[in-house]
Amino acid sequence: MRNRSLFALVVGLVVLGLSACTDFAKVQKNGTDAEKYQAALKYYNKKDWYRAGVLFEEIIPKLKGSSEQEISQFNYAYTQYNQGLYEPAAQLFKRFYETFARSESAPEAMYLYALSLYKATPGYNLDQSNTISAMSALQDFVNTNPDSEHVKDCTDLILDLRKKLERKAYERAKQYYKVSGFSIANYKSSVVSINNFQREFPDSEFNEELAYLKVDAEYNLAKNSLDTKQKERFQDAVAFYKSFQEKYPNSKYLKQAEKMFDSSTKELDRIAKEEKAREDLKKQQQPNPNAPAKVTSVN
Repeated sequence: MRNRSLFALVVGLVVLGLSACTDFAKVQKNGTDAEKYQAALKYYNKKDWYRAGVLFEEIIPKLKGSSEQEISQFNYAYTQYNQGLYEPAAQLFKRFYETFARSESAPEAMYLYALSLYKATPGYNLDQSNTISAMSALQDFVNTNPDSEHVKDCTDLILDLRKKLERKAYERAKQYYKVSGFSIANYKSSVVSINNFQREFPDSEFNEELAYLKVDAEYNLAKNSLDTKQKERFQDAVAFYKSFQEKYPNSKYLKQAEKMFDSSTKELDRIAKEEKAREDLKKQQQPNPNAPAKVTSVN
């Protein structure tokens, strides 16, 4: 009995589904604009986003100037959003609030535009242009609608997207460091990238590690530089170490950083001695202005 009941239920659902498909195909193919509009509303209220979206898309061009146009455009955007089609949904919501700026639904459409952009943003390892656009849209909504119930949500989403940009910048800085051994240019790029990260994300949890990597990169840059560049770069390595040691006195990277600091200090002592030796030799080779002039005998 139980199996028969289950079978009957499945058959009933299949029949119902086929009937719904037949009704949808019939109204889509032969229905009037009014019938399609009413069917679209029916599917929308049933949360049948696909069928509602298909019908709204078909009738919207024919509703210009009517009261149904505003409802249809907003609902059509929502059908795309609820199917996870966030990029087209974003453009549809934007078009709605730009077209119907005085509509009661305009603020909601503006919020959903920003939210759709947020949901369409890629992982941190991909290009972040869309992330920046989403942050801008969320901030625009907050600025335009400061009393909205969505303000806190938008603020939280902005912080979340900023974390994504932070992770992207961190990975980029680390990537420069990882390939630094291949060229002097990569050592330079690593230091520049870390400096940019520290300036843009001063409170990041990644700053301790990156501060250490900056000491490492500058130290190795100095070691592999021409003699004429070494003094300045070892001095920078020492300065980076002191800043790191002051800010993170209990860091797990401190011992390794100290080794580079000690080596940099020794290199600077060596350079100072070489500079002094060259200066002394230069002085020895200069003529003494107080020495008596040599007299040349005439035969």
